[in-house]
Amino acid sequence: MTRERIVVAMSGGVDSAVAAARLVDAGHDVVGVTLHLWDYPEEGAGSHGRCCAPEDQYDARRTADALGIPHFTFDRRELFAKTVVEPFVDAYLAGETPSPCTACNRGVKISELIALADRLGAAKVATGHYARLARTREGPDGVPYLREGADPSKDQSYFLYATPREHLERLVFPLGDSMKPEVRAEAVARSIPGATKGESQELCFVGAGAGAYAAFVEKRAGSRVRPGPIVDADGKVVGAHEGIHRFTIGQRKGLGVALGKPAFVAAIEPDTATVRLGEGESLTSTIAELDDVVLAPGIALPLDARVRVRYRHEGEGARIELSEGGSGTAIVRFAKPVRAVSRGQVAVFYEANGDRVLGGGRLCYSRVS
Repeated sequence: MTRERIVVAMSGGVDSAVAAARLVDAGHDVVGVTLHLWDYPEEGAGSHGRCCAPEDQYDARRTADALGIPHFTFDRRELFAKTVVEPFVDAYLAGETPSPCTACNRGVKISELIALADRLGAAKVATGHYARLARTREGPDGVPYLREGADPSKDQSYFLYATPREHLERLVFPLGDSMKPEVRAEAVARSIPGATKGESQELCFVGAGAGAYAAFVEKRAGSRVRPGPIVDADGKVVGAHEGIHRFTIGQRKGLGVALGKPAFVAAIEPDTATVRLGEGESLTSTIAELDDVVLAPGIALPLDARVRVRYRHEGEGARIELSEGGSGTAIVRFAKPVRAVSRGQVAVFYEANGDRVLGGGRLCYSRVS
């Protein structure tokens, strides 16, 4: 690779630190950038240990100093709140299960990093995502496309499906071909600050622990939170709840009712604040409707693909067709029933027998045909 100035996103975690170190080793002119996205309440600020926390910004600076590269922090809290946090709260109040990491990468991180690269005179932007890039052919006429990362347990292509071509042209993923244990071992061997810190398992703006999501939504929603009934599959009221934001499709634990047999959240009805329970069979869908559909460069509908309906879903074969809902909408017909297809999550399309990302969209409705 020709020597270039590359802006590397540094969250203060192990992954972005190793990504930066590899670029330095390759001889690039590396500039570290941290986006300040969120502030934590005093009572828990020191215990989060996740992306965007104050101590992580400090670790990013320490890593940059150790690597001998410049480091800058840019305040993007207002944008993050508007683009990610407020829609997150609204989605839960509407009975949906949002995908905030997708919204963040799409509406904040990647676009802001590209803009900052322009200001800093950098040709490329690197991140610690576990994803890969390829081109349809060699040379300037080749179209860049996104691929799943080599480590299936860490792949993050799901969150990047909507990245436009002009951004793909400038992105670099130094960890795309690596396995997480390999990256961790490399961080330790390099004595990178924070090399042994724990994994970021929670959302960067929501505290850890039971009830954290509900408490976060309640604090910001105020009077918009409404109690309502919990009903069984026959419509019989079997309990009550303090807000539909406390439930997601497929949830089994923490329902607050005992029916004498396994029960799951089968539907959430925001208009009446009703949580409807069902048995396992009621949680499967063979058809899903999408809006806000984005297709990768050169991809058009209809197409056959492997579709992942949540981050940890391996995917199911499906036929994706244009719907009558207009531009940006589609219908997904699964080859086999898929469990817990939740409104608000994103469905991401992959090659049926490969790892290329073909596009995706927001799940707005699902049913059994």
